[in-house]
Amino acid sequence: MTLPDAPLDRLNAIMARLRDPETGCPWDLEQSFQTIAPYTLEEAYEVADAIQRGDMADLKSELGDLLFQVVFHARMAEEQGLFAFDDVATAMADKLVRRHPHVFGDETPHADAVSQKARWEDIKAAERKDRAQHGVLDDVPVALPALARAAKLTKRAARVGFDWPSTDEVFDKLEEEAAELKVEIASGDLETVREEVGDLLFVLANLARKLGVEPEDALSAANAKFIRRFHHIEAELARDGRTPDQSDLAEMDALWNAAKAIDKAAT
Repeated sequence: MTLPDAPLDRLNAIMARLRDPETGCPWDLEQSFQTIAPYTLEEAYEVADAIQRGDMADLKSELGDLLFQVVFHARMAEEQGLFAFDDVATAMADKLVRRHPHVFGDETPHADAVSQKARWEDIKAAERKDRAQHGVLDDVPVALPALARAAKLTKRAARVGFDWPSTDEVFDKLEEEAAELKVEIASGDLETVREEVGDLLFVLANLARKLGVEPEDALSAANAKFIRRFHHIEAELARDGRTPDQSDLAEMDALWNAAKAIDKAAT
């Protein structure tokens, strides 16, 4: 089989060959939108990971993997007579032009990125109305990570005035939810404990949003910090030929504080 030279045409031709009922790959032929969706999410996270690590060579590779996911979904849609890759690209181009009237139309640009972003949101709201999505929260994706979705839900609600006036009220709510969680922990009702933990996390996501912090980014940074400091504990114990399970909490806590001091000295 001779493949086209143009990169996107070549990639689409390869995908078509993989899905060929007669000569394609058995694994690729078995896939559906539902089975491929988890891989699409995974590839998006791997793109974010490469960016976080500053590995541009890996970013190039991961972006290719993510693009392949788009090609895969588009090919399956084409097979079902729904749409094709060109339709996806055209829809995206049309959306970008429509949402940037200050660039592609005669609308005067706003003075700064914040106000321009607000205009973007207004355009998106009009699009939702045109699609008969009248609910404020209707198109917040269910598949978003829970913390990110919580922040997006509260942001969307805040746009119509459903929001605390300041962070003071959010802190009050945090204290209220923490107190309720303590009560349920004492009761031993695990299902209610789960609910109260969710309420507490939701309020934290709301607080992050009000502070202009992406909760997913903040938690990712906290995860990385925890790993870095725990690695310090492991490294220090390894000097004595020991592992963490051969230590105790007091010793590991002291090593953790030493790791914190190293972090502070580095900033």
